[in-house]
Amino acid sequence: MIKVDNLRKVFRLYHDPKDRLKEIFLRRVYSREITALKDLTFQVQEGETLGIIGENGAGKSTLLKILTGILLPTSGRVQVDGNITGLLELGTGFNHEFTGLKNIYMNGLLIGMSKEEIDGKLESIIEFTELGEFIKEPIKTYSSGMLMRLAFSIAIHAEPSAFVIDEALSVGDAYFQQKCMKRINGFRKAGGSIIFVSHDMNSVKILCDRALLLSHGEAVEEGEPDKVINTYNFLLAKKSKGEEIRFDDAVGKSSYGNFKVKILSIEFLNEEGVNTTVFNSGEKVRIKVHIKANEDVDSVVAGILIRDRFGQDIFGTNTHHLKKIISMKAGTAVSYEFDFNLNIGAGKYTLTSAVHRDDTHVNESYHWYDNILRFEVLGAKENMFIGLSKLDVGLHISTTKTQ
Repeated sequence: MIKVDNLRKVFRLYHDPKDRLKEIFLRRVYSREITALKDLTFQVQEGETLGIIGENGAGKSTLLKILTGILLPTSGRVQVDGNITGLLELGTGFNHEFTGLKNIYMNGLLIGMSKEEIDGKLESIIEFTELGEFIKEPIKTYSSGMLMRLAFSIAIHAEPSAFVIDEALSVGDAYFQQKCMKRINGFRKAGGSIIFVSHDMNSVKILCDRALLLSHGEAVEEGEPDKVINTYNFLLAKKSKGEEIRFDDAVGKSSYGNFKVKILSIEFLNEEGVNTTVFNSGEKVRIKVHIKANEDVDSVVAGILIRDRFGQDIFGTNTHHLKKIISMKAGTAVSYEFDFNLNIGAGKYTLTSAVHRDDTHVNESYHWYDNILRFEVLGAKENMFIGLSKLDVGLHISTTKTQ
């Protein structure tokens, strides 16, 4: 278990290195303070994964460095049942002039392993990296993917009770990422605690039991990943141009924007033109988005987003990508119709819709309506398939003569 209690980190910034001495001897302030973390409190239980999200500068990296002992907190306490290790910025704790083999010993000792323990696990560490003869080469010759392989293998073989993961995992190739995630899932099932920091919201939704949103060093919201990510999107929209971004009082936190343009309603029609929430996989469907302008706007982009039951983005598009952007006068109403074949697998899904100025809602969000409706897809009418997406497959069988 990881327990963080009233954690605070303050950095002192000096304009000139000599100002440090002046501050000591003259007893005057020649620095300014930057508070990276402000009284942060949370817990991660055994076998639980907590996702940490937030903008750049929110305090995520500072938090991970304190958790792994790279930085000391200004105040507050971190309590871990057992040892904690992790995968932070690539190259942390490595000497790039040394070989991969020598770095295994040096980095292993830094994260709390004994020489005898490293000796016993050396073959397994090297085998997991799949670096082959490169293990005997200086790591300054390694690619970022090779460096990640080495760092992850050492960290996971330390057998920690808690593991922290930053964006470093994203530099590996797809095969090794899957290998790492399989090992991480096994670690979690064995009761290990995980803190996962990522800008990939789909990964947070799939991997994490809970999420924590940081903004300017403070915890803004903690809870179910879907809910926290929606608040994060709201903060991104609010940051855009100083516009007044507010929640829709009638709906709650799933609907927000500056409401220069507002989504009035949405229809999801099957191939017979019936507005419904149950469809067959592969059938021709139409989504109608009805909007109204409350002010004159010279650029209106409308979009749709389908997510699966885990909150993972399945498909999304908007009129910017479809090259159809319009302007609207105050009081006018417009209906958008998106038609396509619903080539997704059986299951339950949600539909989100948004109207904004540019290609994303981040620059200026008129109205974002999260999970505006829920729908279900039944089995395919023909040609059953496995998975999330239905691809149009042709099949040709030819017979060859044998001698």
